[in-house]
Amino acid sequence: MTDDIFSVPCPICQKQVEWSDKSPFRPFCCKRCQLIDLGEWAAEEKAIPCESADFAMNDEQEDWRAH
Repeated sequence: MTDDIFSVPCPICQKQVEWSDKSPFRPFCCKRCQLIDLGEWAAEEKAIPCESADFAMNDEQEDWRAH
């Protein structure tokens, strides 16, 4: 394993973050940016793309969107 330390941009503010144990919120620069990202996922502003949201449903499951 290599001892090279590299940095990555924070996904929220783009500040460079050292990828090491010194950066407990990596890939985020701080707790604030981590929580902003979590909030975006919780508000469904972010999503993992897929062809259909019905991939996990089978014929016996009720479609929650029908209500």
